[in-house]
Amino acid sequence: MKSVRSCIGTLVVLVLFRVGEIAEACSCSPVHPQQAFCNADVVIRAKVVGKKEVDSGNDIYGNPIKRIQYEIKQIKMFKGPDRHIDVIFTAPSSAVCGVTNLETNGKKEYLISGKAEANGKMHVTLCDLIMPWESMSATQKKSLSQRYQTGCDCKITRCATFPCEITAPVRPLCLHQERRWLLLLVPWSRATQERVSGFGRPLKYLSPSPHHPI
Repeated sequence: MKSVRSCIGTLVVLVLFRVGEIAEACSCSPVHPQQAFCNADVVIRAKVVGKKEVDSGNDIYGNPIKRIQYEIKQIKMFKGPDRHIDVIFTAPSSAVCGVTNLETNGKKEYLISGKAEANGKMHVTLCDLIMPWESMSATQKKSLSQRYQTGCDCKITRCATFPCEITAPVRPLCLHQERRWLLLLVPWSRATQERVSGFGRPLKYLSPSPHHPI
């Protein structure tokens, strides 16, 4: 009987521990790349050349707050302050949305978006848009400089099938396809209800591949 109680007690502890792990896990809602661009303070193309764990102050109990510090070499800034970004900070674990898997040999280029910090630094999380530069389509790369910013005032609306019926809100309406993220978000200014086809304005910028969202 004692053995059974001991097993049950151990099981309860393990279950509670697992629930705690799940509660602490990082969770991010999927966003269109353009929405991630608009939400970010900084968007850059860069190589990562170094990585270390650093103390970043103390919590309310006096314990040190750990962060990962990446040293980077900025190649181009698409959005951000009028200065180079030299350092990127992130949480020390993916469980709390830290970005822990960037290659640090200086050979791989990344698109990195995140929040600006002082003195040429930025903070990134798993919820930010961070991806290898080589995995981006030509349309995505071009949109970083020429198109994404123009749609940042849009209200983003998901459209699962075409044609879809929309009623434009007060702000400009932008559409993307829910299933494969094919569409660039550009302003839709008509105030009346419309039927939208996949080849009419504002849906004219289509990704060359379902696996490469604009």
